[in-house]
Amino acid sequence: MSAWDARESATAGAAPVYVASPDGPWDLVQDRFATAGRVVVHTTWGAWAPAALLDPQLRQVLGQDWPRYRQAPRAGQRLGFAASRHVMKYTVAAVLEIPVQTIDFTFRPGGRPGVRGWDELALSLAHTDELLVVGVSRTGPVGVDAERADRSIPFDLMGEEVCTPAEAARLAALPEEGRRAGLLRLWTLKEAYTKALGYGLRHSFSRVGFEEDADGRTRLAAPAPDIDAWTFDTHRVLDRYLVSEAHRGALPGPSAASPSAAGAAGATAPGDEGPRDRA
Repeated sequence: MSAWDARESATAGAAPVYVASPDGPWDLVQDRFATAGRVVVHTTWGAWAPAALLDPQLRQVLGQDWPRYRQAPRAGQRLGFAASRHVMKYTVAAVLEIPVQTIDFTFRPGGRPGVRGWDELALSLAHTDELLVVGVSRTGPVGVDAERADRSIPFDLMGEEVCTPAEAARLAALPEEGRRAGLLRLWTLKEAYTKALGYGLRHSFSRVGFEEDADGRTRLAAPAPDIDAWTFDTHRVLDRYLVSEAHRGALPGPSAASPSAAGAAGATAPGDEGPRDRA
């Protein structure tokens, strides 16, 4: 099996945590965050929407997002918006162990979410179809992206837009299905990476290269900066979606910044979650 298909690497990190409703379970989310300094949560808006809409404290939970919720022109948009905000706020409340009603989101240039009063906390949101994904980190910038695992991105049309020449050559040598899966995985990794950087879709994917090291870990290809500070994972969730995560920790070496400093630097950078993932 090729290094560029949609498999999970043998050295991949922990898979995203599924949270069925505002009631949790949150124990694993809190344990993961306490241990690793970051966590990725996934669920579906259909699982959360009823609880969100029936929440007697919906207005308090949405806070400054209440007008935006009320102004959504269609019921489906209001449903998805309420569900995505609830997932984000309940996830943040769980990891910070504070009441959900006290959380107020800020939105930096381009729509990148943050948490007022917690500048060291980095957030990222992705959604596709019914899937909602939230990444939270206190140890540096984080980006998440999600796509249907069966989505077909035409290699002949999009390969040059998505791939570096080296990546395109590797994919071109694969059978059609391996090429499709590999291109999709690269797409999600590059979206997650550029969202963590704060660029979103303003950054050309063909300028970002990935390779796999001797241990099978996905890493940035030279000459990208801070190569050793980044980690990447791709997982399949709910049997039909790919979720990729990009995270930058402290730079290695004696002069490395502390994790809290790295988190603060990432959290204050301007960014863009991308048009279809904008919170």
